[in-house]
Parts: sequence; C-alpha cells; structure tokens
Amino acid sequence: MRIPPPSPHHPRLVAVALLWLVAGAAMLLTTLVPAHTELLGWTPLFWLVGAPVVALLGLEPALLPQLARRRRRVTHGAVWH
Repeated sequence: MRIPPPSPHHPRLVAVALLWLVAGAAMLLTTLVPAHTELLGWTPLFWLVGAPVVALLGLEPALLPQLARRRRRVTHGAVWH
C-alpha cells in the first residue's frame, strides 16, 4: 500500500487545529464558556476541546502512541510505598 505524499496544506491544518485547541481550552479555563449548559449539554466542551483533539489525531496519527506512552509513564510513577 502506498502512502500519498503530504499535502502542502498539512502544516497549516495542524497549526489551525492546535490554535483551536489552545483557544478552546483557554475559553473553558477562564470560564468565558461553560463546559456544560442546560440547553446544550456537553456540546461546548466537545467543540472547544474534543473536536480539535480528534482533528489533530486525524492529521497526525503518530501523536496517539506518544500520548499513550506519556500517560503510562505518569501513572507508572504513582506507586504507594
């Protein structure tokens, strides 16, 4: 199976998804937008954080193993003595 060459727009799309994720996280952390509302449910949280994460993982599938490795290291270090 041949892998198509990356498009010239690929780095721009990754940058836009990262900017979207950072802006959405900042909005949620500064409470400009609530994560959950009575009318919309969890929709704001999804569109501000979940959707850009899905877009980033779709554009850069190599990020998933890195996130999994990072998560394993963090939980592995938390051991009760």
